[in-house]
Amino acid sequence: MADEKKQDDIKNDSESNVNQLEECKQKCEEYLNNWKRERADFLNYKKDEIERIGFLAKYAKEDIVLKILPVLDSFHLAKKQLPDNLKEDTWIKGFLQIESQIAEFLKKEGILQIKSVGEKFDPSVMEIIEESEEGGSGMVIEELQKGYTMNGKVLRPTKVKVSK
Repeated sequence: MADEKKQDDIKNDSESNVNQLEECKQKCEEYLNNWKRERADFLNYKKDEIERIGFLAKYAKEDIVLKILPVLDSFHLAKKQLPDNLKEDTWIKGFLQIESQIAEFLKKEGILQIKSVGEKFDPSVMEIIEESEEGGSGMVIEELQKGYTMNGKVLRPTKVKVSK
C-alpha cells in the first residue's frame, strides 16, 4: 500500500510538473507573441516618424522658397525694365548675376520654373490675369509672373496673358 501511495504521489507530482511545464510554455509563447507585436508596432512608429520628419522638412523648405520667390520676381521685373544702354554696364551685370545665382540655387533644390509663353493655357499650373485678341486661341502670349513647381507640386501658378 505504501508503494502504491508512493507511486500515486510520484504520478501526481509528475502530472503537476507536466501541467506547470505546459503553463510555462503557454506563458513563454504569450510573452514572445506580445514582444513580437510590440516590436512590429515600434518599427511602424519609427517608420511613421521618419515620414513625418521628412514631410516637415519638405514643408519648411517650401515655406522658405515661397519667401524667396518675391525677391526673384523683383529681379525679373528690374531686368525687364532695364534700358538697353545700361545692359552692358558691369554693375548691372553683377546685379543680374545675383538673379542667376538665386535661380540656380532654386533649380538645385528641385524648384522648377513653369514654362508658359507659346504654350497652350493649362489651368493646373497657370492663372489667367489678362486676355487678348492677338495670337492663337488659348495660347499664352505673355508671362506676367513666373510660376514654380517643387517635386511636381505647384508652389505658385504662372500668371499669364492668354489669347481669346
